[in-house]
Amino acid sequence: MVKSFLETLLDGAKKLTEGQGAAELADKAKDTWNSQSTLTKGAIAGGLLGVLLSGSARRLVGAGVKVGGAALIGGLAYKAYEDWKSGKVAGADDLVALPEPSDSFLPTDQRAADDLAQRLLQAMIAATKADGHVTAAERARIAEHLPKLGLGEAAQSMIAAELDAPLDFNRIAALATSEEEAVEVYAASLLAVDPESAAEKSYLAMLAARLKLDPGLVSHLHAKAASLA
Repeated sequence: MVKSFLETLLDGAKKLTEGQGAAELADKAKDTWNSQSTLTKGAIAGGLLGVLLSGSARRLVGAGVKVGGAALIGGLAYKAYEDWKSGKVAGADDLVALPEPSDSFLPTDQRAADDLAQRLLQAMIAATKADGHVTAAERARIAEHLPKLGLGEAAQSMIAAELDAPLDFNRIAALATSEEEAVEVYAASLLAVDPESAAEKSYLAMLAARLKLDPGLVSHLHAKAASLA
């Protein structure tokens, strides 16, 4: 069933992008995504953020901590940011319970929260392509959960287009509209990949530079992410 759905998803992406170059493909992904309503995008993002998290982080979403993907990302980013600002030394803290993020990291306004969730989703999808492509396992993981969200054909095509859009560091960095959001975009990307992989390590370094994140803050983010293992 997963394979069948994945084939359907990929067929939709093929029809959506047939005969288009890289620039046109990126524009199509953006246009298709932007055609969705804010709340629809938020629902898509909210459901998929947890799917795209790496193994250890994904276990927290569905088990002991019982928080959603956006809340996990926001809590981790908030803790790293606050520790960095207070001058603490980065270390693998035991994060049994993440702090509730402030409004600047996880907006209480539903539309603002949905908007942030969809941007974090875009950052995570981009991160899964750090090695040059989305693996079959990554596609299967996404495809397995899409039907559970009750998404229509347009939404599925939008996600497929985002998966196939070429990597663009400037576009991903531009998803952040504040320093706090830049921390979250990086945290979301970090939690979606294996930071020890050479290709993904290089991707994260480039992303941190484009987001203008302080190296000390990046160290705190990595330490917090490592503590989730």
